[in-house]
Amino acid sequence: MTRLMLLFAFAALPFAACVAPEPEPVPVPQTVTTQPSFDRSWDAALGAAADVGVLVASSDRAAGRIQGHKEGAEVTIDVLRQADGSLRVAFNARTNPTLGDLWRSAYDRRMGR
Repeated sequence: MTRLMLLFAFAALPFAACVAPEPEPVPVPQTVTTQPSFDRSWDAALGAAADVGVLVASSDRAAGRIQGHKEGAEVTIDVLRQADGSLRVAFNARTNPTLGDLWRSAYDRRMGR
């Protein structure tokens, strides 16, 4: 019987030495979504207007509206909170459509985009 036990011990010996290391945990990317900041968007919209030469005639932060003009073009900028918590920023200069592109570039730069 001791021979049989010795045979089993030697047969099991290779399995005892086979230990698989635990796999390293794989980091899972985390995405953090924050609500846009009205103040940051407002300041960027107002600053972008100045950057492109819009002379601001009035700004009503509570209503989210900036009005001004540049070279005869009436300009309206709206920073509005949406029902889902997002912000909508709109620029309107009907008689000077290229001014909108310039303003958008300045706005994006100020927002770090």
